[in-house]
Amino acid sequence: MAVVVPAFDEARGIPATLRALAAQHDRDFHLVVVDNASTDDTAAVVHDAAAALGLPVEIIDEPERGTGAAADTGMRHAIARGATLLARTDADCLPAPDWTARIRAAHAAGFELVAGRLLPRTDEGVPAWQRAVLVGAVGVAAAFGRVRPGNRDPAYLGPYVMTPGCNMAISAGLYVRAGGFPRTRIQDLHEDRALVNAVRRLTARYGTRRDVVVYGSSRRVRAWGLVRTLAWYADHRYRPEHVDIR
Repeated sequence: MAVVVPAFDEARGIPATLRALAAQHDRDFHLVVVDNASTDDTAAVVHDAAAALGLPVEIIDEPERGTGAAADTGMRHAIARGATLLARTDADCLPAPDWTARIRAAHAAGFELVAGRLLPRTDEGVPAWQRAVLVGAVGVAAAFGRVRPGNRDPAYLGPYVMTPGCNMAISAGLYVRAGGFPRTRIQDLHEDRALVNAVRRLTARYGTRRDVVVYGSSRRVRAWGLVRTLAWYADHRYRPEHVDIR
């Protein structure tokens, strides 16, 4: 298994992600961090933090800015290195300690694409009630996604499932067949939705696993407020001047 982590200007936050990966019960994975044209010392911080944790890491560069481009580069690099199962999280996220083990179990059970559960981090100063609203909003968005016209097509082999880019896994073969993540910027396209819809045209061996848990950052809530953050995730109805909140 390979774990791919795209990172742009994450020198301050990525050590926590690395600590969460070092704490995995199943450490049998190859970690690839994709430095996506960072303007800070992300790569050096990753190198030093991983070394201190005893966590082997490969750091590669992707000069084309965009979460889709960085994730795709990391996935294809891992495939070229021989990975047959690819997991992705982001550089502001904290995978649960059994994350990789649960992914491996889901894959062994026949899932070619695993859509995990995303919960808000509790260490960023966001009030509990706002975190609860975020969880509820994710549930509403997942339900709406199943009836959303853009996610309905007779060619799809199974129902739509919300697949957070920061908590998903896919077999290498299916990733290549589906065309991979679109090489786009986060403000242009939800690359995770595009990938899952491509997968739905190829197989029904995918689904949500609520036991595959990642805790995601709520820093946009702190920067933009709850309403604007929800509007951003709802098809980018709110378009801020600065997307990459740090």
